[in-house]
Amino acid sequence: MTSNSTGLSAYIKQSPPLDFSIPYDDAWVKDRTIVVTGGASGFGAGFVRRWAANGATVIIGDVNVEKGDALARAIRKETGRDRAAHFVHCDVTNWQSQVNLFKEAVKWSPHGGIDTVVANAGIQANDRLQQPGDLGAAEPQPPNFATMDVNVTGVLYTTHLAYYWLPKNPGSKPCNMNSVPDKQTRDRNLVLLGSIASLAPIAAAPLYGASKHAVLGLFRSLRSTSHMEGIRVNIVLPYFIDTAIVPPMAKLLLAGGGMGKVEDVVEAATRLVADTRILGRGIVVGPKVTIKQDESGEFKLVNKDTEGSTETALWEAYADDWEEVDAFDRRVVKLLNAVEQARGWVGWATDIAKLVGYQVFGYGGERS
Repeated sequence: MTSNSTGLSAYIKQSPPLDFSIPYDDAWVKDRTIVVTGGASGFGAGFVRRWAANGATVIIGDVNVEKGDALARAIRKETGRDRAAHFVHCDVTNWQSQVNLFKEAVKWSPHGGIDTVVANAGIQANDRLQQPGDLGAAEPQPPNFATMDVNVTGVLYTTHLAYYWLPKNPGSKPCNMNSVPDKQTRDRNLVLLGSIASLAPIAAAPLYGASKHAVLGLFRSLRSTSHMEGIRVNIVLPYFIDTAIVPPMAKLLLAGGGMGKVEDVVEAATRLVADTRILGRGIVVGPKVTIKQDESGEFKLVNKDTEGSTETALWEAYADDWEEVDAFDRRVVKLLNAVEQARGWVGWATDIAKLVGYQVFGYGGERS
């Protein structure tokens, strides 16, 4: 183990921070095959409609058969393309159900592969983690962890399957931030759906907050090796958006503060899906506001007619966090190197002897 003055960020290959003033073209999704879990309603339905309208083949995976099938039929009618959209019943918490979704997507794909996977399925069930119920009962009842099952286990299943099928996409190449998006029709792309709850605690919703923190942690780990595995990984982090997933009580508490719009979430995801140059980036979606940056670099809310102002609902999160990790990284590596040097060859030999003992005799394998 050696210290490196350039730090960990030298090994992390990511595209430059996003500049939302640079245009992209929806038409870049033309002829791609895109899988969207939870695609029958909310953000998912918005993704499906926009991408199919621009020439993509979109496979909708959802537990809601009525909505999913109706959406696929409507899109095929609107676009006049039989392969514009296809619905597959999918329970993301069931491994085989997700496997079946991906198999069906490959069959339905015009080119026999999958270009983009969007892990969109998510719920916010009744959060009873800190509400054990009847304290006079003989023993507590098991809590309902459906939120974790869908938002974490389901996303992990989707991610695992994406890493299996995306590299098998015929005609695709490993991701490259220098690619020319209007020339690269085949892709290897995973988009995760986080939340403002990935970035900040949400009062009275510990399960939902924990689940979305997990999705952010997954993204931040995966993107560090995306250039090695050849798969573009990005994330969308919506604020409270005016959809059915936001419970009435939350909408009451948010009244007067502004909520985000579904079309802005779709806009953020479309940029990430369409532009093959974007690797390892996260977009926060909030209420649309007019801002101007002051001399200190801080953004201030201003009137729409203010000179130099910008209207936006999109912000980049964690643009430079690997750079920020460097200071911590160098300190820890320096300390670990000092420990290694202090122990010397005796310490090395002791560790090797322990390793041999674990493998041969099976002792020392206890885990905390």
